[in-house]
Amino acid sequence: MSDDNKTTDIKIEELEKELDEQRYQNLQLATRLSEALALAEDKQRQIDRIKNSTAWKMSKPLRVCMHWAIRQKNRVKNLGGPRGIARKLKSKSIEKKARAQHGTASFPNAEEAAAQRARKFDKDVTFSILVPLYNTPKDFLKDTIDAVIAQTYEKWELCLADGSDDAHAYVGEYCREAAAKDSRIRYKKLEKNEGISGNTNECLKMATGNFIGLYDHDDILHPAALYYYMEAICDEDADYIYCDETTFHGNSVDNMITLHFKPDYSPDNLRANNYICHFSVFKRSLLEGTELFRSQFDGSQDHDMILRLTTAAEHIVHIPRILYYWRSHKGSVAADISAKEYAIDAAKGAVADHLRKCGYDNFRIESTRAFETIFRIHYPLLRSAKVSILIPNCEQKDVLKRCIDSIIEKTTYNDYEIIVIENNSRSPEIFAYYDELKSHPKIRVIEYKGEFNYSKVNNFGAKQATGDYLLLLNNDTEVITLNWLEELLMYAERDDVGAVGAKLYYPDKTIQHAGIVLKLGAHRTAGHSHYRVNYENLGYMGRLCYAQNVSAVTGACLMVKKSLYEEAGGLDEDFRVALNDVDFCLKLREKGYLNIWTPFCELYHYESASRGTDLSGPGAERYESECEHFRSKWKEVLDKGDPYYNVNFSLDRSDYSLRIDNAG
Repeated sequence: MSDDNKTTDIKIEELEKELDEQRYQNLQLATRLSEALALAEDKQRQIDRIKNSTAWKMSKPLRVCMHWAIRQKNRVKNLGGPRGIARKLKSKSIEKKARAQHGTASFPNAEEAAAQRARKFDKDVTFSILVPLYNTPKDFLKDTIDAVIAQTYEKWELCLADGSDDAHAYVGEYCREAAAKDSRIRYKKLEKNEGISGNTNECLKMATGNFIGLYDHDDILHPAALYYYMEAICDEDADYIYCDETTFHGNSVDNMITLHFKPDYSPDNLRANNYICHFSVFKRSLLEGTELFRSQFDGSQDHDMILRLTTAAEHIVHIPRILYYWRSHKGSVAADISAKEYAIDAAKGAVADHLRKCGYDNFRIESTRAFETIFRIHYPLLRSAKVSILIPNCEQKDVLKRCIDSIIEKTTYNDYEIIVIENNSRSPEIFAYYDELKSHPKIRVIEYKGEFNYSKVNNFGAKQATGDYLLLLNNDTEVITLNWLEELLMYAERDDVGAVGAKLYYPDKTIQHAGIVLKLGAHRTAGHSHYRVNYENLGYMGRLCYAQNVSAVTGACLMVKKSLYEEAGGLDEDFRVALNDVDFCLKLREKGYLNIWTPFCELYHYESASRGTDLSGPGAERYESECEHFRSKWKEVLDKGDPYYNVNFSLDRSDYSLRIDNAG
């Protein structure tokens, strides 16, 4: 036998052995699967026996009570205990008084309505309002159509596409009657129900207007909704418009459940949460090259559409008025998202599709504790970059040690350096500690000579930094989150992002920082939102549970590209003690960058430990002087208000309480 034949025989024997081994493994796998299936079937039989038993049926009231008690316990926990409950009750009391301003009391009276109808605008706009119908209750249908007919801006058309079944023939009958009375109403009976996306797309085929509005078949519009939208189109050249909204129940919009006052356009908020929702109206030309609703995202088709069209829009305008009333009833998403569980997967799919189109890969999207469709997005780090952590320090050895120990012990990101900026210490103890730090390969101690000026100290440190990114960090902080640098860096490395800030807690686990709001507080300069709220609180509309755009973040923990720090001129050294971080963030915002706050980077901030007498005596005078300088420097910006904080909120409280005196 030749060597070639022997080699062939050996290979055949090896293949046969491999096949035998594979068959054996497959047999084992089949056996395990069969056993698992039998076990699952047995478990299901046991569950069925229990659920069909008399004891199970008799215990239903007890189980309902138990589940209710668990839900209440979780609610109390999320509010932050008794103090949080008291805060919530006070907020609810204020909200109850404010509601009267935003329901039927906000509707124009006869004189105002006549003036709105008579106004001549300098643009010719026809609104095509699209309403997909499916087995709509007759009283809901009447309210929905009547609200459009009542609009004080009268150049509109109502496009109704009806997928109702034969048992709900009254839907078609009512719509035909309405269309016979008003030529602006267009009705089409569909051969079959195509779902929300398909039915709405059929509405679009009927539309002739140059602006498209999306309206649900069981909701209600404010009588002046189109009028205010027309103002935005003419005055601000808006091509995408949305408003504030409320859910209501029963037969009156005054039976409000939740009032949702929204920020101006915030792309990071929108990725995490479809806060825009209703009432979306947009220029028809934005649909060129794309679809309106895509059926694969049914249940969250509006989130998909909003992400696509706002990305394409040039002038997105938010009208801070409640102009949309979202009816809550059995089976509606407004009542319970679990009524449409597929909406959760559809929302994740819509966000994923958007992120891929924006050039992101390998991200993860998960629901948060706030709500199933409020998301945490894990972005991948795009590149390896060095982070320089700048920590100013004067004396306070124990405070500094706690901060640095937490960084070294808990940081999972490897490429970083710590630069301690010594300023005017005298004690032998702190210099002995500095000598210890100098032996660490990632730590440098440099000395800034001169009187304390927070801005100068950090600018000096930034010049010594070798990293691609700077992290301004107070010495009285302590890291909680292991991947804290990654959580900041995933945003800071984006080309459209300026500063990124963290969620900071006082030692008692109440919130010290969750983003900064312009004009909030007694000095009307800037203040921290959700200040002193318990760490388990979800925040207004879940705002404490997802990354979002803000006007500014605190310099106690602020990450920014070193190149951007230099481009913005660093911290303004006229602000020696206060507001230098807010001023810096506004400089970045002025250059077109987004500032982001993330709740997924958490630190303790022992603020009182370093504050001392900074704001008493001469310190108080200096603080007031810097507040005055800030108000003067940013007067135009402050006069416009914070775009991420609705004008309907009070500037006297940090917990998103409503303004009582605001008429909208």
